[in-house]
Amino acid sequence: MKAPVSWIRELVDLPAEVTTEALAARLTDLGLKLEAIERPGDQITGPLVVGRVLTMEPEPQKNGKTINWCTVDVGAANGTGEPQGIVCGAHNFAPGDLVVVVLPGGVLPGGFEISARKTYGHVSAGMICSARELGLGDDHDGIIVLPADAGDPGADAFAVLGLDDEVIEFEINPDRAYALSLRGVARDAALAFDAPYTDPTDRELPEPDDAGHPVVVDDPAGCPVFAARTVAGLDPSAPSPDWMVRRLTQAGMRPISLAVDVTNYVMLETGRPIHGYDADKVRGALRVRRATAGERLTTLDGTDRELSPEDLVVTDDSGIIGLGGVMGGATTEMSGTTTRVLVEAAHWDPVSMFRTGKRHKLSSEAGKRNERGVDPTICGAAADRVVELLVAHGGGVAEPGFTLVGSPPEPDPIVLGGQLPARVTGIDVPVDAAVRHLEAVGCTVERDGDTLTATPPPWRPDLTDPFDLVEEVARVVGYDQVPSVVPTPTGGRGLTRSQRLRRRVGRTLAGAGCVEVISFPFTGPAALDALGLPADDPRRRTVPLANPISTEEPSYTTTLLPGLLKAAARNLGRGAAGVSLFETGTVAFPSDAGPAPIYGVEWRPTEAELEKLYDALPAQPLHLAVVLAGERERAGWWGPGREAGWADAVGLVRRLAAELGVALTVRAASLAPWHPGRCAELVVGDGDDQVVVGHAGELHPRVCQAVGVPARSAAVELDLDALLRYAEDVVPGPELSSFPVAKEDVALLVDASVTAAEVEAALREGAGDLLESIRLFDVYTGEQVGEGRKSLAFALRFRAPDRTLTEQETGAARDAAVAAAVARTGAVQR
Repeated sequence: MKAPVSWIRELVDLPAEVTTEALAARLTDLGLKLEAIERPGDQITGPLVVGRVLTMEPEPQKNGKTINWCTVDVGAANGTGEPQGIVCGAHNFAPGDLVVVVLPGGVLPGGFEISARKTYGHVSAGMICSARELGLGDDHDGIIVLPADAGDPGADAFAVLGLDDEVIEFEINPDRAYALSLRGVARDAALAFDAPYTDPTDRELPEPDDAGHPVVVDDPAGCPVFAARTVAGLDPSAPSPDWMVRRLTQAGMRPISLAVDVTNYVMLETGRPIHGYDADKVRGALRVRRATAGERLTTLDGTDRELSPEDLVVTDDSGIIGLGGVMGGATTEMSGTTTRVLVEAAHWDPVSMFRTGKRHKLSSEAGKRNERGVDPTICGAAADRVVELLVAHGGGVAEPGFTLVGSPPEPDPIVLGGQLPARVTGIDVPVDAAVRHLEAVGCTVERDGDTLTATPPPWRPDLTDPFDLVEEVARVVGYDQVPSVVPTPTGGRGLTRSQRLRRRVGRTLAGAGCVEVISFPFTGPAALDALGLPADDPRRRTVPLANPISTEEPSYTTTLLPGLLKAAARNLGRGAAGVSLFETGTVAFPSDAGPAPIYGVEWRPTEAELEKLYDALPAQPLHLAVVLAGERERAGWWGPGREAGWADAVGLVRRLAAELGVALTVRAASLAPWHPGRCAELVVGDGDDQVVVGHAGELHPRVCQAVGVPARSAAVELDLDALLRYAEDVVPGPELSSFPVAKEDVALLVDASVTAAEVEAALREGAGDLLESIRLFDVYTGEQVGEGRKSLAFALRFRAPDRTLTEQETGAARDAAVAAAVARTGAVQR
């Protein structure tokens, strides 16, 4: 919101010593954040004066252009008092007009220096200026012609053009819609400096009667108030007054025509959006209703729109003529021939305005104010102000009759304890002071002991509960008065079990060479398609977002892999030879308990209410995902490098399980997005308590191609919450023995469908307590072992803590291990 300081001072009698900087700082303290201070004349230096055109001689040129050789009276500003000779290419002025002249030595915006120079056969000593050359707008078609009473030749043009009028630009929060008007900004300025304030809507209004244009409101909830006035005899060619054009330009709006400029000016002044119809194009009574399915409207921007039954529309006998509160229709648009204007000033339901704007992707200055909430009590005053300006500057006449349908909704009173502001803010605010501050912002306050009943002013629809009023008291007192108090910490308990374990997970993966990333937890059908998930996969059933950042990713993700794979592809695409990335984060699976109930903030929900809230929440387990792609070990003088593969992924999980003290079982599985023959299912627990906590392995070739990572890339995804439930708080360190190790190697023939993990588990179980470690060091398939068979070679290491093992003890442990493998897997020792 841009507010010219002169306009603010017109409504508030500020002390003369209050500077623009001081005003902006105090308004920022009150919640209107300063964005910028604009000084239009800062980029102009040197003599800029009023000049009177004495002569104007057209001179056609060889290039087809006609220039005007002018003599201009600039008074004594040029030091001689003689007329100034100036060449000008514009033609929208005549001898006797007052114009703006910059004399030699002046500098215009953009560093454009003015000097006396020879051009078109004359010495042009200065420039007759257009609005764009002075930085006052985009109009470059003609120069500025000043009013006849703008001043004597030679007078300073800065004040005439408003170049000395500073403009404050504020960033207005959505809950402070009242500040999207000079009325609201000026009210806060008066509050800031305790200065007299003039409300521009405080005016005598005619009594509503039946002589005005008929209006019918079928949906009073959507349109509680509708005011209408008519102005006839308007001169379509009447220009907008210079002061109005200047203020509209300063506020960031483009002047168009008198009728349009007046409605925009009143909107900026009062905050009430106004719409004007060409009254001669309106057929019959205006009616406000909801649209019906299939109805269409061509709006003022030329777009043909299909309307929703939720849209509020304005109709006449010919059909829909406007999208209520958002944008008018093309059929009743004011034009250059409009002589009768029907003025509409209506109050619209903010929620309907917001939804209509979003539905039709329409953003307008009127919609911006209507969807945030506007004072419903000023509709008649705003319409009257428009009529006043049209009559004064357009030569029109106000037709008899004043239509006012409906009544503004009454604000709900709010009850709060008088000590609440002091208790919440920590500022010493007596009850009397709290009452005074609330009244200063427009509330009507009744006091019963220490209990206050405050009725918010109609221009503050954001004040709905006691804590809103506490905020009002705090901003009047000053947020800088809130004391800085260091909170007293409670007795320290250190990190929780979950925090300790999660840090252990991060340290383990970082130690294994992985880098942690954080990606957006949102997904869409395209990402799930890229993973090759079948239609019935539970991971396709996502939780939709009410207001997604991207229409391509409208849901909370059920898997961390899409974001992690995207990060891997991005890094590989930028030259990384290989990546090892991991991420921990929550995923979400929808609940079938229906939408969550919405409770007030006045009291804590009951246990039953909390249970309903928790039931409606989606399940949000913590997941861990790892992606290994490209080079895992670099090549060098020591030998060739190695690409990451499924064994690295499974190995990471084994290492993580060991660090957490979890017994992990790895078995073959088939699940997208992994390669069906190279996917491992990760299981923890024993017997009936076994739980599948995730999967690891090589990604399917089609998935690698779809997401842009190298073939045979590997990935892991675990339900970390489930895994940590089985973790040991303290993992005992290894017991070291000073006695020598006994080494035994065994090679077993098994069916190709038997996994190495199954054989290893059998060997480990059979070997007993003397087994220190077991490692698979060779896998062989070929003619020597037969089709459908494979040979698995394991290195067994035995050690006792208290003695050197004998050959007989070692052999017995080895034979027991082999016997267990034979019994459980059908293995044959080679």
